[in-house]
Amino acid sequence: MLVAERGAALNTVDSYRRDLADFAAFARACKRTVEEADADLVRAYLGALAEAGRSAATTARRLSALRQFFQFLVADGRRHDDPTTIIDSPGRHRPLPKYLSEEEVSRLLDVAGRGQDAEGLRRAALLETLYATGLRVSELVGLPLSAVARDGRILVVRGKGDKERMVPLTEPAMRALESYRAARPEFLAGGRERGRAVRTAQSPWLFPSRSRAGHLTRVRFGQILKDLAVEAGVDPVRVSPHVLRHSFASHLLAHGADLRSLQQMLGHADIGTTQIYTHVLEARLRALVEQAHPLARSAGGREPGSG
Repeated sequence: MLVAERGAALNTVDSYRRDLADFAAFARACKRTVEEADADLVRAYLGALAEAGRSAATTARRLSALRQFFQFLVADGRRHDDPTTIIDSPGRHRPLPKYLSEEEVSRLLDVAGRGQDAEGLRRAALLETLYATGLRVSELVGLPLSAVARDGRILVVRGKGDKERMVPLTEPAMRALESYRAARPEFLAGGRERGRAVRTAQSPWLFPSRSRAGHLTRVRFGQILKDLAVEAGVDPVRVSPHVLRHSFASHLLAHGADLRSLQQMLGHADIGTTQIYTHVLEARLRALVEQAHPLARSAGGREPGSG
């Protein structure tokens, strides 16, 4: 159902599978089956997770998987009730997104743009595209050649739920992609993996590789980013594809973008997800008030007791 009806990504399906398998193992240990589970069994499971030291975020995710599973059973006529409806989600504190400063991102981009061989041009194209669009790493490495619009100004992205969105490219990203695409045929030319010749010219992927999927993997791109961070003098522990996505969003908001536009570019189904970046808006609004409000305290401002 997740694949056929919701268009869920394989990683999402695997996550649900692991969560439900864990609950099934707990139910078996309690001499019960998943199908006949009641609210008491679900509560006992959540309690066991807490005792095992699982975080509130992990517990909430497991409960969410159970909710959707039991809703499916009810919709499919296999149960008449959903035992999770009377169970509250554990309180969870949503941490602020981690992101790099604009100066740190500039250093990464500068280093990525130095190489003029095929590998260097690919690094520049990957990083410029990620910072220009805020794509999820799976969306970036899995871009088809057809994702770049004919005029090179728009990227057509197929994201979560198989939903398509259009994201504009910056001038530096357009130039980096154009240079990389000219050098792209050099990748895997005559390369072999397990005896199979891989021809880049025939690959449908924008960033082809010899991986099983046929395109650059998330792990490999993560390694590329770490190497760039070391060269740029940025702590590699703080650098990841998702941190670059957070940086894209935070920097856009800091320069005046609105949440609705950001939601569309990030591919968030719910604007509530985009609101994790409101800390940037709060800082910007506070600075605006301090600079523009006639009653804001400043040097040479209102005298005590005046007005």
